[in-house]
Amino acid sequence: MSKLRVYELAKELNITSKELIAILAEEFDIVVKNHMSVVEDEDAALIKELMGGEAKKGEAAAESAEAAVPQAVPEKPLSKEEQAQADANAEAQAKAEADKAKSIVEVYEEEIAEQVNNQAKKKKRGRKNDQQMEDKAVGIITMGETIMVKELADKLGKPYNEVIKTMIMNGVMAAINQEVDYETASKVAEKYNVMIDREEKPVLGNELLDEEVSDDANLVKRPPIVTVMGHVDHGKTSLLDAIRSAHVTDQEAGGITQHIGAYTVNVQGEKITFLDTPGHEAFTQMRARGSQITDIVILVVAGDDGIMPQTRESISHCKAAGVPMVVAINKMDKPQSNADRVKQELTEFGMISEDWGGDTIMVEVSAKKRMNIDKLLEMVVLTAEVMELKADPKRRAKGTVVEAELDKGRGPVATLLVQNGTLSVGDSILVGNTYGRVRAMFDDKGKKIKSAGPSIPVEVLGLSDVPQAGDRFSEVKDEKTARGMAQARVQKDRAHSQSSGRMSLEELYSQISEGVVKELPIIVKADVQGSVEALRGSLEKLSTDEVKVRVIHGGAGAINETDIILAAASNAIVMGFNVRPDNNAQALAEKEKVEIKSYRVIYNAIDDVRAAMIGMLQPDIKEVILGTAECRQIYKISAIGTIAGAYVTSGKMVRNAQIRLIRDGVIIFEGQLASLKRFKDDVKEVAQGYECGLSIERFNDLKEGDIVEAFEMKEVKRKEL
Repeated sequence: MSKLRVYELAKELNITSKELIAILAEEFDIVVKNHMSVVEDEDAALIKELMGGEAKKGEAAAESAEAAVPQAVPEKPLSKEEQAQADANAEAQAKAEADKAKSIVEVYEEEIAEQVNNQAKKKKRGRKNDQQMEDKAVGIITMGETIMVKELADKLGKPYNEVIKTMIMNGVMAAINQEVDYETASKVAEKYNVMIDREEKPVLGNELLDEEVSDDANLVKRPPIVTVMGHVDHGKTSLLDAIRSAHVTDQEAGGITQHIGAYTVNVQGEKITFLDTPGHEAFTQMRARGSQITDIVILVVAGDDGIMPQTRESISHCKAAGVPMVVAINKMDKPQSNADRVKQELTEFGMISEDWGGDTIMVEVSAKKRMNIDKLLEMVVLTAEVMELKADPKRRAKGTVVEAELDKGRGPVATLLVQNGTLSVGDSILVGNTYGRVRAMFDDKGKKIKSAGPSIPVEVLGLSDVPQAGDRFSEVKDEKTARGMAQARVQKDRAHSQSSGRMSLEELYSQISEGVVKELPIIVKADVQGSVEALRGSLEKLSTDEVKVRVIHGGAGAINETDIILAAASNAIVMGFNVRPDNNAQALAEKEKVEIKSYRVIYNAIDDVRAAMIGMLQPDIKEVILGTAECRQIYKISAIGTIAGAYVTSGKMVRNAQIRLIRDGVIIFEGQLASLKRFKDDVKEVAQGYECGLSIERFNDLKEGDIVEAFEMKEVKRKEL
């Protein structure tokens, strides 16, 4: 039996997919998941017949009603007496109906009068309550962390010189345009029997001092914002180029005059905005900065290669962010490409193709041959239609920095993606820790424009400095306000604000008890994929009613920067089994306050998580990394064994320290340093930046490029429960 997709049936009926889904459920008791679900042909024919026949039913009903009206039949003329009696009866009936109508009107008038009276009483009570609120508010003013002396005097309703004099009496010397802190202002206000209420409006991360609420009446449909991800060499750039050349480039000589990192295409009258910054790292870095701007991800998988490591990472990052994916199976022009094999491999990630009965859209394409590009874009439009993406173009502009640079001729230049509101030339904006006034604005074709609405990328000039990709921008009332807010942000410790509240196993139980944690996200890295799957399954079985344990990403190999970025964005713990973080990952983890737990025995990891969840994890020994050294030359001496000429890359190497040998991110051996030399002399330690010679007890298989990590175990005070 053949089937019809929901969106295809919706097209035939000239209604939206969402409307059809609602009608199927309410009128026909047919429940479907989304626009890609299928409807049996018999059901589809019945629906078309019933819905298409509504107008005909209406016409038939009208005709029936008309036919039911009795036709006028000639009657015998009445005599004078009969006619007079009929007129009298008609007059009496008309009078009775008039009296009835009058009584109905009188009743309604009484009801209306009562409603008016009730409303007057409510208004009176409201005014009384308002007056009471005003009476309570007398003697209270509000301020932030600091306030200018002039503004304080205005709020107190006192002359400037009097307020300054009061400050001097309290030991504070401040001019009229200087700022004073909350404590000083409170002391001054007390002299005038006024209380100060502190406004809790911190300027941290991506929050704004005055958050504007959108009016639902102003919400309009906006284009979806799409990012392309996938493994290297699977055709991400080629696909973007194919889309761009087919839908953006002008046919005239010259084509696109400018590349600004994002562009908008038109598909059957619908717009799609593409972020030309492919890669899960850029995607997750923006999430870590509080800037989740992607609505839909196109996951590119090569038909001849299938699922590769970066494909796995892209899927994990998208799932952690909760962003829907449309799969583009690329390179289908190659004879060795096998779409079914790719679909089979994707089922391991819970992604089942819609033609296999699932709900994941997968389109076979060829970026090189421009095959099925339009079909892919149509699927993106359909996905966006179900998501009902809306924004308010009448509010102040808000959005995100896609990329930025310092241009020698034009100064700081930033590509901004407007996500809400409308940005216009002349607007003052706060962008991360920078600010400015929009002097000029260009669209994705390099054309000068005056304004840009939701989901539109623009290049702007006029910022005070170069912002960072992922920074949020917001329109403020004037440049002075923007400058003040930017300066306040600079004074805050950004790293501290971003890393506050990170998850750790030691704090897990208390956060569960307080109801803060409902889910424990974990990233698992191991030496082999089999260990990853074993650890993933065991950890997820630890879920309880209070907290769900969820492995958001797992992979084989060393813990890298990408893992730390994902952990920071998802507030996750990183667990390594027989692997260690590289230097960059370790430094980033310390900066972002991401916890990395390393294990050699899989059951220890499971026991730690289980103990943490019931509040029994009480570590009394902590591992402290002393330093790392890279083996650069290997010498084999018959009487002694293998000696490595090494360079200390961080910390220090300490004689007789415990060490672990790491090769390509995987722990090969754990033991103890047998010797440590500087030139020919035995030394106690060698600091960072110096060369040394070292050997390891009972281990001779040293190779160039190996990393020797020295550590010690320190006792720490047990935590009280």
